[in-house]
Amino acid sequence: MTRKPQTELRRGWTTGACATAATKAALVRLWGGTFPRDVTITLPKGEMPCFPLALAEAGDGWAEVGITKDAGDDPDVTHGALIVVRVSASAGGVVFRAGEGVGMVTKPGLPIAVGEPAINPVPRQMMADVVAEMGAAYRQAADITIEISVPGGAEIALKTWNPRLGIEGGLSILGTTGIVRPFSCAAWIASIHRGIDVARASDLTHVAGCTGATSERVVQALYGLPDHAVLDMGDFAGGMLKYLAKHPVPRVTIGGGIGKITKLAQGAMDLHSGRSQVDFAGLAQMMDDPRLAGANTALEAYQIAGAPLAQAVADRALAQVQGRFAGMQFDIVVIDRAGVILARAGA
Repeated sequence: MTRKPQTELRRGWTTGACATAATKAALVRLWGGTFPRDVTITLPKGEMPCFPLALAEAGDGWAEVGITKDAGDDPDVTHGALIVVRVSASAGGVVFRAGEGVGMVTKPGLPIAVGEPAINPVPRQMMADVVAEMGAAYRQAADITIEISVPGGAEIALKTWNPRLGIEGGLSILGTTGIVRPFSCAAWIASIHRGIDVARASDLTHVAGCTGATSERVVQALYGLPDHAVLDMGDFAGGMLKYLAKHPVPRVTIGGGIGKITKLAQGAMDLHSGRSQVDFAGLAQMMDDPRLAGANTALEAYQIAGAPLAQAVADRALAQVQGRFAGMQFDIVVIDRAGVILARAGA
């Protein structure tokens, strides 16, 4: 089992923080004439990290700075990516553009309008604040075009949720605090919420949350769901269901392996192996089969009790979500590691 390191984990900086730092350094060159060696910015909660410049180039009427993203000890796919900002004069105000490797929004439901670069509101505000700050310092009008690029960003984005969310062509420039917190459950849950927002804005009537890639593939094929109807639930059943309770979709399918769905059937809403466990004594009582109390895994219990166990787990899981989250039609799909459907319950 992969576990977090026992030592204190090192934090990192979001793509939005890196873009803000690059914007500030590029403006120093555009308006001040020379590049700084490094640049310090103020994050939304007052922290002031310092960023070394990895790239510094300038030409007639423009300046460009690259900052290498350091995600700390978080397994972030954008760790080590170069976040490049080119600044130049605009016709009025702060204008954002997507360069190479930065995506464009193509579906409603996200905090950025369709047709806009995938640069989220907080990073936009951070960069706009820097433009205002530097404009005042250099007595310049705050009329700046900010073009952000991430070399290789289109390939990196294929490892993220962007394609499913309707962000095409590259990465998003993200961050609400500027800080990457290692192994952040909150970041994953926030992505689930954005997926629900996109599904609702697209008027979808059926979404699915699955525990892994195999169950996702099976459930999507079973119901013919489009990509943006499939939510990256993972272990966070509660995070998905609580948000759906406030932002409902008519029909919700939950799919997963027998171990994860057994924990859901027993009332767990966080299905991670480190935060919930299968109650084998409970399984034995449910099935009136004392052999199950000695099982080591839910799969072993299934091998002992067979199809009736899988069906009982599906039925109990359905009862759990129906009892706790009203107003939607639920169904459950239990799948084995090979992608074979073991049981279904509900719609």
